[in-house]
Amino acid sequence: MNGPIVVGTDGSDTAKVAVTAAIALAKTFAQPLHVVSAYQPHASSANLPQEYRNSVLPHSKVEAVLAAAAGQVKLAGVKVRTHARLGNAAEAILDIAEDVGADLIVVGNRGIDSKARFVIGNVPSRVVHHAKCSTFVVNTRGDDQ
Repeated sequence: MNGPIVVGTDGSDTAKVAVTAAIALAKTFAQPLHVVSAYQPHASSANLPQEYRNSVLPHSKVEAVLAAAAGQVKLAGVKVRTHARLGNAAEAILDIAEDVGADLIVVGNRGIDSKARFVIGNVPSRVVHHAKCSTFVVNTRGDDQ
């Protein structure tokens, strides 16, 4: 692996699992990690489908989520850059990956097996299907789920 790694986060527990996996990969391959978080211009995501409500944050919370993730990355000794993007989480991840010339995108599998994905899609499925680089899907569900 000879290029940056991109991971998305919304600050949820499952996203933290994906970020932790991305940190391990970035450290192993000595590559920088780009952490992406999407936000909406509105304070509420109530008009979004249930599956997206936690994936897109209000702008007021996105910087705190990114700062927390960046702190975790820095503690591991990995170079990090954060990106807050307006709009859809999958599109934000894909756009940043293309902008930085990513070699790998790391996503969690939350929502990948939901019934709603057949109608509206979901972040991991959209990223996997549209990425111009390799993707790594992390099992973010515990054994008990």
